Amino acid sequence: MNKYILTAFSTLALIAFSACSTDELPEPNSGTTETEPSKMAGEVIVKFDESVSDMLDEIGLAKTRCGAPATRSGIVSVDELLDLLGDCELERIFPIDTRTEEKAREAGLHLWYVVRFSDKFDVDEITARFSRIGEVQTATPNRTIKRAYRTDRKAIPLTEKMCELAKTRADGANGYPYNDNLLPVQWNIINRGYQDAFTIDDEDQMDEEQIAAAKAKFQAGADVNCEKAWEMSTGDPSIIVAVLDEGVYWRHPDLQENMWVNEDETYASHKDNDGNGYAGDYYGYDFINNTGIISCDASADTGHGTHVAGVIAARNNNNDPGNNSEKKFSMTSIAGGTAEKPGVRIMSCQIFSGNSASNTISLVRAIKYAADNGAVILQCSWGYTSGTANGYENAPSFATQEEWEAYCPLEKVALDYFVHNAGSPNGPIEGGLPIFASGNEYAPSAGFPGAADYCVSVNAIAADYTISTFSNYGPGSDISAPGGDQDYYFEFADQEHRIGSMGCVLSTMPPQVSNDTGYGYMEGTSMACPHVSGVAALGLSYAVQLRKHFTAAEFRKLLIENVTPLDEHQTGTKYYYHYVVDLGKTYLKTIPLSQYVGKVGGLVNAEMLLKAIAGEEAGTKLSFPNIYLGIGEENKVIETPARYFDNGESLTYTLTIENTAIVSGKIENGKAVFIGLAEGASPASIKASNGETHSFNITVRKSANGSGWL
Repeated sequence: MNKYILTAFSTLALIAFSACSTDELPEPNSGTTETEPSKMAGEVIVKFDESVSDMLDEIGLAKTRCGAPATRSGIVSVDELLDLLGDCELERIFPIDTRTEEKAREAGLHLWYVVRFSDKFDVDEITARFSRIGEVQTATPNRTIKRAYRTDRKAIPLTEKMCELAKTRADGANGYPYNDNLLPVQWNIINRGYQDAFTIDDEDQMDEEQIAAAKAKFQAGADVNCEKAWEMSTGDPSIIVAVLDEGVYWRHPDLQENMWVNEDETYASHKDNDGNGYAGDYYGYDFINNTGIISCDASADTGHGTHVAGVIAARNNNNDPGNNSEKKFSMTSIAGGTAEKPGVRIMSCQIFSGNSASNTISLVRAIKYAADNGAVILQCSWGYTSGTANGYENAPSFATQEEWEAYCPLEKVALDYFVHNAGSPNGPIEGGLPIFASGNEYAPSAGFPGAADYCVSVNAIAADYTISTFSNYGPGSDISAPGGDQDYYFEFADQEHRIGSMGCVLSTMPPQVSNDTGYGYMEGTSMACPHVSGVAALGLSYAVQLRKHFTAAEFRKLLIENVTPLDEHQTGTKYYYHYVVDLGKTYLKTIPLSQYVGKVGGLVNAEMLLKAIAGEEAGTKLSFPNIYLGIGEENKVIETPARYFDNGESLTYTLTIENTAIVSGKIENGKAVFIGLAEGASPASIKASNGETHSFNITVRKSANGSGWL
């Protein structure tokens, strides 16, 4: 069965480089093999050498995305090849964001371009010829990233039986902390063990021992351990999670209040009001169709992006059983908070849409966009097939990190940019966390990019702590989380009512794929992945409350080490029916659970993570930062003192500047406002009404960029 994970296919064969010449360029080879990489016809990605950077800037190539495409580079050796290609164009891959262009240039992102040409030319040949040019450091095809799951198999909608149970559930039943009426069937969030809602289809044909064995597939505690964690934090709106997936249905009543909003933009506008290179990016951006309109209603869409978003940040405690409004159901998420205490926010970075294939360029633009616009977590339920996949159902892909980096250099560069440039030195995390699904190929190693040592790769478990039958494991995988396992829950597989969904993960869905209920079930490591993203977001929210700061590497270590042990549960044999939903109880298979011992990490644990964050030796305490600014009103810097003082929102502040001839400052509406008057430096301090004082320095120079940093 194809699980719900997005997978890119590529080859492991080296591209043969040929010398550049003025000979007629060959047309594409009509023959292909199964191991040949999927590529965009007529597109090659090139990275120019730093030595020609000024030349590219002089002819305005960096600005072509906002105007007419360039047809020549001004570099003689490059333009000779472009002349052979005839009707072609060049475009800088990463549009200029005036706020972050300096960081982008430090990372070399301004040197990456796409060359578009007629599809009558062979992509491999053009790639090879660009590679031979001295002014070109790297040339690779623009690879196509495809879904690996069947788009005709949507999520299992919330069943009629579950709807009836939800309607009759009393507020606060069974001691649940929130009134969301779907929470009792969300074993992934709070697992109380087997409940009446989990119907066994063939119970009347089973003896007591068989029934007990079936019920044992729900074990209390096999969840992300949120209940105690929620006593410490329920989320914080300053933490932004970028969902790289299908578009998120932002109108969903459980999601609409927790969507990230770009206040400087107008939804669906054709004007780039904030100058970040993307027009109308109000809730995020559709990088496939190049629009700020986020969509999830194409016939081939599955609701995948909306589903993972709900696991992370659906609004909690927002169901009123006595209310006669249209909202009949609600669910609980990990870090969605409540109306009184809003939770983390979701940024929709759409890299899949309908039948349109994604590609390297759309992907890397989404990654950089997330870093530049405040996201600190990348939620990535996609990845390349494991290099150890068996080859029958999935063609193996990259076997090592070195191999992936060699064939996908731009992906590596974009992820590096996120890991090192997301977040802030003056916030809960400096750098970002890319979190990936490990893959669903039953393979003994995780797929890339998630298997890279600076990412987090997530395996899946069933509701009894056992590893999901489909889940990858072993080298490259870091941690596990609830992901479901339909083939294992064959006793619950009711073909009429789809009660087999009980072994899956329930979450938010767009109306067209949920029978208008707004909820449905999915499974896979791509469902496990958002559980880790949600717990990480909850942990960073707690760091905000404690005024603590971590590097990305420090926080990643805390996340994967403070977990529930799983090895003790991997004993005996696990039985499952391969393709049980499609074919019924036909192909019985077994897995010795001992094969997973020591190879799956622990089960993500929200309570343990938050307690570790509170530890005396974990992280560093934030303090009011040094200020850097230029001269004049247009270069003023505004900071919020409350972010740096314990219980800062309840305090008042006094600002003292030693040399007021260099800089002026004041506290206005809870904000510290600084304006440079003359070049120089001055010590300063902020004292809170509780007596806590932070000292810092202010530096003023003649010019500064929009953020005040020089």
